[in-house]
Amino acid sequence: MTLQTKKFDWSTKEKGIFLVLTGIGIITFVVSLFYTHERAWAAYLVGYYFWLCVALGGIFFSVLQFIAGASWSVTVRRVAESFLGYIPVAVVLFGVLLFGVHTLFEWTHHHVVAADPLLTAKTPYLNVPFFIIRSLALFVLVFFLGGRVIKNSIAQDENGDVAYTFKNRKLAPVFILAFAWMFSFVSIDLMQSLSPHWFSTIFGVYCFSGLLTSSLAMITLLVIWLRKKGVLDTYVSSDHLHDLGKLMFAFMVFWAYIAISQFLLIWYGNLPEETFYYLDRFKGGWSGVSLALILFKFVIPFFLLVARPFKRSEGWLVFMVLWFMAAQWLDIYWLVYPTFFKEGPVFGLPEIGIFLGFAGLFFLSAGYFLSRINPVAIKDPLLHEALHHHQ
Repeated sequence: MTLQTKKFDWSTKEKGIFLVLTGIGIITFVVSLFYTHERAWAAYLVGYYFWLCVALGGIFFSVLQFIAGASWSVTVRRVAESFLGYIPVAVVLFGVLLFGVHTLFEWTHHHVVAADPLLTAKTPYLNVPFFIIRSLALFVLVFFLGGRVIKNSIAQDENGDVAYTFKNRKLAPVFILAFAWMFSFVSIDLMQSLSPHWFSTIFGVYCFSGLLTSSLAMITLLVIWLRKKGVLDTYVSSDHLHDLGKLMFAFMVFWAYIAISQFLLIWYGNLPEETFYYLDRFKGGWSGVSLALILFKFVIPFFLLVARPFKRSEGWLVFMVLWFMAAQWLDIYWLVYPTFFKEGPVFGLPEIGIFLGFAGLFFLSAGYFLSRINPVAIKDPLLHEALHHHQ
């Protein structure tokens, strides 16, 4: 089936808003470096990791559809594929992050490592050159192998050759397996190594669950946005929204399962080199943040999204998307900030402004990518099934 689609582009007003957000982020970060250096880099790390996960999750979602042979997602897959446009930006932003590694990571200080036998033992892994290599390996994997899958998907719009689908079904498993390793390494590097003495065998899975929740939330938000702009209104129905809502709900539960598994394994093991991580987050003002994380990332949204009608309502889904994004931010904040501010949480202009700057860059880059392609895979062999998808 061949259909015509309405091209997408941000309006001048929308582009202006995202450019302003980007400017706010840059100014806030620069000013914060002079007045609260450590906090500026902590806020930068939170924003960087949050939006990196959103982008990576979109690419992962797109590639996963070819392994599953999914038909329902054909009309929403291009939104996820557009997240590839943020990866070159993320590479540049990673270069900026390297200027803050000595502020963020104690294992980068030679005198600290020399005085600590445990950190000395971890030096073959925790060293700056290998840290850079692992991150670049993830970017290469995503941009070239994941990008190849997306390029085949886009190329299929020209002639509808089903060979592109078969190629992607061969490439997708390779990408998924390599991605699982590389994302785990980068999550350990950026998040877990903030506390380099801490051990957790499922931390990569914990971060992966957050990646999927936040990326699915962003895909859902942009799909609804594009429906309202008349780009996807004839291609996406409430049944597609229902599926996206179910996936958000499922991975919210998956996050809770991994979170409680990680906590119970460590707590009942009662090993000092593991329990200190949670003890730091149960003290002072951080106890309230820990409780809020449980409530706002699982308990409350469980009841807000469990019913079928909630997953089919655009307005309600937008509300839940914003809820999940805020909860994911809180999760990453909870992972990062207690390392530097043990007395209690700090929150203000640095955290807000820098995060908004990353958001502006994400929407500009993903929107630019989407504006250069068809917003729907119009010659995908499964398009007919997607258009007649019903729950």
